Amino acid sequence: MNLYEHTIITRQDASPSEIKLLTEKYSKIVEKNNGEIIKTENWGLINLSYLIKKNKKGSYIHFKIKGNGKMIDELEKNEAIDKKLLRYLTIKVKKFDLNTNYFSSKKEDSEKKRENKN
Repeated sequence: MNLYEHTIITRQDASPSEIKLLTEKYSKIVEKNNGEIIKTENWGLINLSYLIKKNKKGSYIHFKIKGNGKMIDELEKNEAIDKKLLRYLTIKVKKFDLNTNYFSSKKEDSEKKRENKN
């Protein structure tokens, strides 16, 4: 089984319930194709570097997936026709970094550090 990090960017006008539905939809596609979701992170609404389909911002959802190449092909095939998505990217990795949360707020980071010290 290969390890993948997969990120999708949804339109800026997507509601939290739509984002949750998209997360569930793509998680089911992964599981249906003998893959396993190790971790899902919602990075929130982030400014884009340039306009994509007239959007200045996008909601980022990041998956850490264990599976095979056919599963990724099926996932990307479904994402290519989804009008709610702006972009998607899959990267094959050697191991997952499950400890670091790159898009958490400073407040959350300091709280986690305090918890780990105790």
